[in-house]
Amino acid sequence: MDTDKFQAELRAFVRERDWEKFHTPKNLAMALAGEAGELLEIFQWLTAEESASVMQDPKKALSVRDEIADVVVYCLRLSDVLKIDLGAAIKDKMKRNAEKYPAELARGKAVKYTDL
Repeated sequence: MDTDKFQAELRAFVRERDWEKFHTPKNLAMALAGEAGELLEIFQWLTAEESASVMQDPKKALSVRDEIADVVVYCLRLSDVLKIDLGAAIKDKMKRNAEKYPAELARGKAVKYTDL
């Protein structure tokens, strides 16, 4: 995925509609939370097994796909507005996660790093 290309396309999309004034960090973070909530709603009452097979239902699959796209779009837009190099941020975060969750201690455990 070429994040720079998508961010440029989103920037142009927003500019064409004169929406920059609405794309404050606060508003984008709130929109992101709303879209994440819509994604959660799809899975809300499903069992673990049902959630694992959600993409087998064409209607649900389209909804999941759309909501994930919305979440990613808002992440891209927010990082663009805040001038965050998303690739570098992800790389740095993965490094810190590897330090907090060493494989030999975290393997097979779903606990916070403070409990390892």
